[in-house]
Amino acid sequence: MSKRILVVLTSHDKLGDTGNKTGFWLEELAAPYYVFKDAGAEVTLASPKGGQAPLDPKSDADDSQTDETRRFKQDEKANAKLAATHRLSDMKADDFDAVFYPGGHGPLWDLVDDPDSIRLIETFLAQGKPVATVCHAPIVLVNAKDSAGEPIVKGRQVTGFTNGEEEAVGLTNIVPHLVEDALQKCGGIYSKADDFTPYVREDDQLITGQNPPSSALTAETLMAWLTK
Repeated sequence: MSKRILVVLTSHDKLGDTGNKTGFWLEELAAPYYVFKDAGAEVTLASPKGGQAPLDPKSDADDSQTDETRRFKQDEKANAKLAATHRLSDMKADDFDAVFYPGGHGPLWDLVDDPDSIRLIETFLAQGKPVATVCHAPIVLVNAKDSAGEPIVKGRQVTGFTNGEEEAVGLTNIVPHLVEDALQKCGGIYSKADDFTPYVREDDQLITGQNPPSSALTAETLMAWLTK
């Protein structure tokens, strides 16, 4: 039986008060999507509002393209899924083997404290299933708690978009949360590689990737977890 993976995308498309758009980062969906699909997994896309998930336009720029993003953009079935994501509140951990969160700046505004997302993360972990996040998406972990009421990242090896990487893209003073700081504040054992270098941490069921170049590796780590 093929593995069933829930991919949770942001519904938030406004980059603070800048007047610019944000959303999910294309590479962080496309690369994992094909890691999962090519391994025979069944992929379901969901978002808080359902329907079309907003794409960060910067991730669609020429200098952000990869083989996987080009493949995704030409994939009619994948784009149909993206245009009609399921409503997150309708998703149940019982129906999936794992959950994966792509980043982009959008999750810093909506998924960070979305009650349906928090419920899902807590339930996946309680059921012994893996939760994987990449880049800005590890922010979705900071409000989730374990059965003892402690932050799920407390005492666990984690990574995510670094303060230096946020500074490099010029959004340190725009975003509502800095991923590196937020994970440490919750007691996470945060580590990182050089900026924009692939880096993934796996701590039992929790898998986190640092940045867009870590997307495929994060997904591969999740698939390896599921097949071991």
